[in-house]
Amino acid sequence: MAGEAGDVNAVNALNSHEAEEAATNELNKQLMKNPEVLAAIQRQLADMGPTPADYIRSLPKVVKRRLKALKKLQAEANKIESKFFEEVHQLECKYAAQYDPLLQKRREIVTAVVEPTDDDCDWPSDEEDADLAHELNTKAKIEDNAPAKIEGNAPAKIEDNAPEAENTEGVPDFWLTVFKNVDMLAEMIQEHDEPVLKHLLDIKLHLNANTGFSLVFDFEPNEYFTNRCLTKEYIYRFTVDESNPLGYEGPEIIKCNGCNIDWQSGKNVTVKQIKKVQKHKGRGTKRTVTTTVKADSFFNFFSPPEVNEADEPDEDIDAILAADFEIGHFIREHIVPRAVLYFTGDALDDDDDEEFEDGEGDDENEDDEDEDEDDVKGLSAVLARGLKK
Repeated sequence: MAGEAGDVNAVNALNSHEAEEAATNELNKQLMKNPEVLAAIQRQLADMGPTPADYIRSLPKVVKRRLKALKKLQAEANKIESKFFEEVHQLECKYAAQYDPLLQKRREIVTAVVEPTDDDCDWPSDEEDADLAHELNTKAKIEDNAPAKIEGNAPAKIEDNAPEAENTEGVPDFWLTVFKNVDMLAEMIQEHDEPVLKHLLDIKLHLNANTGFSLVFDFEPNEYFTNRCLTKEYIYRFTVDESNPLGYEGPEIIKCNGCNIDWQSGKNVTVKQIKKVQKHKGRGTKRTVTTTVKADSFFNFFSPPEVNEADEPDEDIDAILAADFEIGHFIREHIVPRAVLYFTGDALDDDDDEEFEDGEGDDENEDDEDEDEDDVKGLSAVLARGLKK
């Protein structure tokens, strides 16, 4: 009986909904026949104003003809701009060789191949001044609180119980710390990635004069994989896309290539084992099977989705690639050339200050001008200004 009552209630609810919908449709029909209602709708549409497309359609043919000429001029200007960005990239390649000795010395200091000289270390440090002031203050407090000197006996010697760290080599966990200090990269790093990234010795940037750039992650021999280097290549398109000649906004990363990681047995952090219980349909017996599935890991960065230009667009893949391009470009423009500043946090402080200053501005135009000035600092920034991620 309860089931029949439920069915009746469901039917009544459905009939009530259909009746309400029919009444609403009838009311709408009556309103649309009302001249006052129609006039009000027309006034509202008029207040919204014409769209750009509506306005263009309303122009005389002679004006539309002139607009075609202007678009053709714009297409020609875009071709010139693409040449400009190509030459900027060539200039970057030229100067890259001058950075190499400095980056090589950074690697040697970080990995304890060389110990910097006193001249190398001659650089002002606010942290050292603060540490010295703290040390003097601590000593003063200890002396004030020390027991009175006993006649005939020397005062007790205060032992330094600080852990001995003078034998520490290089800069431990340099690149791992850099990554963890940058939110964009820290989100990619899982707990099981950290022991692997401790073996990262260096990240090198290789600029290709014709296609784009490569990031080379150099690892010391380790228990996780046999590769000495893991690479990620990004392919640029500097030229104007002939299918959309007016949409050019600068160099575009159109493709990226990863590499195969030769994981040691049982050490692959990009996969995980999960157990599932399966039940036999006929006999009803159960068994447990182990399945390998993909795991979240920083090292998935080296396995981007493969894209075939002939395939239909896929929003999920496009989103993954867009994020990948942004990460690769950030490593190229910021992490590789300024790694020490991300290790110490100086670069993070600068970023925070810039964001705070932008938020303080009352004049939107002034904020826009400041952003434009930042965009054109340096040749790399000029290239990045037009780069689609």
